[in-house]
Amino acid sequence: MIYSEKDKKFKRYTVTSALPYANGPVHIGHLAGVYVPADIYVRYLRSQGEEVMFIGGSDEHGVPITIKARREGVTPQDIVDRYHGIIKESFKELGISFDIYSRTSSPEHHKTAAEFFKKLYEEGKFVEKTSMQYYDEEAHQFLADRYITGTCPHCGNEHAYGDQCEACGTSLNATDLINPKSALSGNPPVMKETKHWYLPLNEDEPWLRQWILEDHKGDWKTNVYGQCKSWIDAGLQPRAVTRDLDWGVKVPLEGTDGKVLYVWFDAPIGYISFTKQLKGDDWEKWWKDQDTKLVHFIGKDNIVFHCIIFPSMLHADGSYILPQNVPANEFLNLEGDKISTSRNWAVWLHEYLKEFPGKQDVLRYTLCSNAPETKDNDFTWKDFQLKNNSELVAILGNFVNRTLVLTHKFYGGRVPVAGPWGELEQETIREMAAIPEKVGRSIESYRFREALAEMMNLARVGNKYLTDTEPWKLIKSDSERTATVMNLSLQICANLAILCEPFLPFTSAKIRRMMNLGANLRWRDAGSAELLAANMLMEKPELLFEQIDDATIEHQVAKLLETKKQNALNAWMPAEVKPTVAFEDFGKMDIRVGTVLECTKVPKADKLLKFLIEDGMGTRTIVSGIAKFYPEPEKLVGMQVCFIANFAPRKLKGVESQGMILSAEDKDGRLVLVTPSQLVTPGCNVG
Repeated sequence: MIYSEKDKKFKRYTVTSALPYANGPVHIGHLAGVYVPADIYVRYLRSQGEEVMFIGGSDEHGVPITIKARREGVTPQDIVDRYHGIIKESFKELGISFDIYSRTSSPEHHKTAAEFFKKLYEEGKFVEKTSMQYYDEEAHQFLADRYITGTCPHCGNEHAYGDQCEACGTSLNATDLINPKSALSGNPPVMKETKHWYLPLNEDEPWLRQWILEDHKGDWKTNVYGQCKSWIDAGLQPRAVTRDLDWGVKVPLEGTDGKVLYVWFDAPIGYISFTKQLKGDDWEKWWKDQDTKLVHFIGKDNIVFHCIIFPSMLHADGSYILPQNVPANEFLNLEGDKISTSRNWAVWLHEYLKEFPGKQDVLRYTLCSNAPETKDNDFTWKDFQLKNNSELVAILGNFVNRTLVLTHKFYGGRVPVAGPWGELEQETIREMAAIPEKVGRSIESYRFREALAEMMNLARVGNKYLTDTEPWKLIKSDSERTATVMNLSLQICANLAILCEPFLPFTSAKIRRMMNLGANLRWRDAGSAELLAANMLMEKPELLFEQIDDATIEHQVAKLLETKKQNALNAWMPAEVKPTVAFEDFGKMDIRVGTVLECTKVPKADKLLKFLIEDGMGTRTIVSGIAKFYPEPEKLVGMQVCFIANFAPRKLKGVESQGMILSAEDKDGRLVLVTPSQLVTPGCNVG
């Protein structure tokens, strides 16, 4: 049963999920924002008996892929072949139940995208424009935004890209950059004339305003509606649908060599081409029948493309349905920091699956319960551990395990015959019967965190019922009543197997296997206390979840700390040169070379070492704050160092220091003594 009145008119559902770029693996931000909620929605609809098609695939065109290929010295096809396989297998292992997961480099997609463009071109739906764009004369190539670097006009970062400064986060145009350079040759680019075709979004503004701001007001999520309204109110502008590149779907017109369809235009057509691959001649009902509900699951960075641009493309064709909803999520952060693939600040799905075998549902549960549905949210490893140990193990796993263990202990694993339901049983059944509708309504409203919490409430109901009745004690005094208690507890377990399946498919399958439920029980059956017949045989119980210990979590946190440290090293740049000084000022500094005769730690001073230096005229004592970098000071004896000889003496921890030893600070903060490359006579001047 579909609980939303609005959904009753639809015969089928076309559900799409954003196409991940095939230039790297999938991380938890992608999962929380798009794929886990989409899979929950689809699994729920299937359990309702609805006709559903769940479409996914890899976006294999665009500049990020060509940049990665160039950096690695391979072809773009090599890159997409590698990552498409990793992404597809990772999704499968996590239980993301696509009906098809294809790729935009496929011949079917190239054909479909080219035909889509050609139809709109022939019907005069595009505007042709000539403009000036950056061009690399040495590489003989127009430059996409990401192939142009320069100084950000806002923060001064000298490594900003032509579309964005990653230091301050500001969106840019390539022409905004100061001192722009080509990432291909390193040369300054020139402006050159080029011709492209544009989708005239400005002409679509009236119907888009009505369709989005009026027809879907109160229906779409506030973050989606708000972003669309902002764009429309600012005034829509024509948007290019072609680019000067070699990698992508070729523009199907004469005289357009070196031009491809812009990736934002070609990628969403992938949903259609993938449907053709899967359904053959029967594909059109999924895209052109008004009885089909189209839903796009995306992240917030794709809202405009799926709510304004792709609908404008479909509307321009004239034969396609438009999306009924686009339930975009916000961003998921990691340990308080924005997830970044370029900084390797992420939890990668394929790595998680290797390091946490058999714990797919733990990740699904954590990401759903912490999903960034209305605002950015944060994933932490400590919270992951807490969700597993205090909720999955202690609530859901505990209830199912206790019930099945007691069933085997008291009744040889068979469902006991229930007696009359008492008042407590009737109240428990009423609570259980109300939960499926609550879960269903929340899922249909795209409130997946709320839906998950309602599902877990059923496990809480079961735990409370067992605690209140104490069958392990009751069996000694009232065997008939105990049979009733255990029968109802088993019925709750069977209901949990149904209701947890959209969220925790592996757990659901495990419960079904242990209880010999098979696949017959579906959502329409949930809420009943008569799912199990008396004397049904249960299999031997197994733990649904296991505790995750502190050492496991500490290992993951340590990995992230190492990543942060490495990022800091990679981002290091020399300090700015200090203001100019006169040569005469430098001449006042008496820098000499001395030989270390003794070196010891200064008592009660963790940072200080005391050096006895032979300076050519005798000896002198110098105190230096480098103890943490030289834990064995005796090994410095015999080394020659550079020191400033004419500083006024000063006392440090009671020791008079007669100069300053020179050291260099490396990019990791380590201080290294400055020494001559070969032995010289003590007392020699440096200058």
